[in-house]
Amino acid sequence: MGFKENILKKIEIGNLSGKVSRSIGPSGSGQKIDKDAMRRLLDMGGYDYQQERDLVIYRLNGPNEPGRLLVLDNELAIYNTTIADVGMRKSPTVKEMISIRNIIKILNDSDVIVSKREDSVKTIQQGCIDQLDLDFEASDLDMLEKEGVASLEMKYSDGVIESLTVFAELLDFEAAAKPYQMSHHVVYGCYATQPDGAKAFGPFVVYSLIHNTLVLIEEPVGIHDRERLKRLPQITAGDKQADRSGSDVFAYLKSESLAKHQK
Repeated sequence: MGFKENILKKIEIGNLSGKVSRSIGPSGSGQKIDKDAMRRLLDMGGYDYQQERDLVIYRLNGPNEPGRLLVLDNELAIYNTTIADVGMRKSPTVKEMISIRNIIKILNDSDVIVSKREDSVKTIQQGCIDQLDLDFEASDLDMLEKEGVASLEMKYSDGVIESLTVFAELLDFEAAAKPYQMSHHVVYGCYATQPDGAKAFGPFVVYSLIHNTLVLIEEPVGIHDRERLKRLPQITAGDKQADRSGSDVFAYLKSESLAKHQK
């Protein structure tokens, strides 16, 4: 799998992890987690599972976690014990509950619990990412830039967005929040804090899905700077001059990515 594909896979892993974490309710609430998203995340990590009684248990046999087990339920507990022991603790038979020793284990599993809930999701997320080769050469960024420029010239919006998404990941850019969002535009950038403590957004890139135009705003725009915020649609429509536009935006993203990762 190539550099771009691995970066896109890392992004997908992050999206799935976020989806699962957002579905976790307060402890004891009975709110059901998004099991489909969690299964997809575990599948991306290549983790094997087996059915034990009424439990679905995944083996986390990474190099640093031999024998650790995750139970796919609302608690998402990771155990450091055997599958048989997890089965007895989580789904005991009447016969097993006769034993005092077993009762103690059933009522208190702190001796074998590694993590639960959001912490377990983070563990799986990191385990999936650790399997990816995220190293790259300057030539990889050259290719990413060329693909982005070619997609822009061919008006292939999916290709433009894919290249922008990879560059955004490399530069720690985020999708724009209100009031920087614009209908039918893809906006990525970084947030900063101004001297007065107010938030600002920039530099950021804006791609118009309708006009197939790509621009870069270099100077951060303050969240309370209404005049500059009003001018953004004019800049993206080409009515006002942008700091960079078209292929120059991809050249900027490549240069900044190289500079960031060579530090």
